[in-house]
Amino acid sequence: MSQTEPMTSVRTPLRRAFAVVAFAEAASWAGLLVGMYFKWIAQTTERGVEVFGPIHGGVFVLYVVVTLLCWRAFRWSPSILLLALAASIPPFATVVFERWSERSGRRIWG
Repeated sequence: MSQTEPMTSVRTPLRRAFAVVAFAEAASWAGLLVGMYFKWIAQTTERGVEVFGPIHGGVFVLYVVVTLLCWRAFRWSPSILLLALAASIPPFATVVFERWSERSGRRIWG
């Protein structure tokens, strides 16, 4: 495979992995937000934060890694990379980014 040729052998599985990890990141955010409600608002238990905090942290790191792999494999522009990484910060924005990337005519998947 030449330097200018896309990494076609990993494109479809990586694309699916990005979609799955984007959804998992949003779902772990939901669990963490529910846990924070019970910890800080209802003041009944810290268990939700204890469970979903580490899960969300791990999925967040996985999202960053998969995003960097996509950036390389699909030759995303620096602005698309920054947008994808920024989407990991607000709750549920990873799903919004993933869906936008599929629906927009930009076809950032390469």
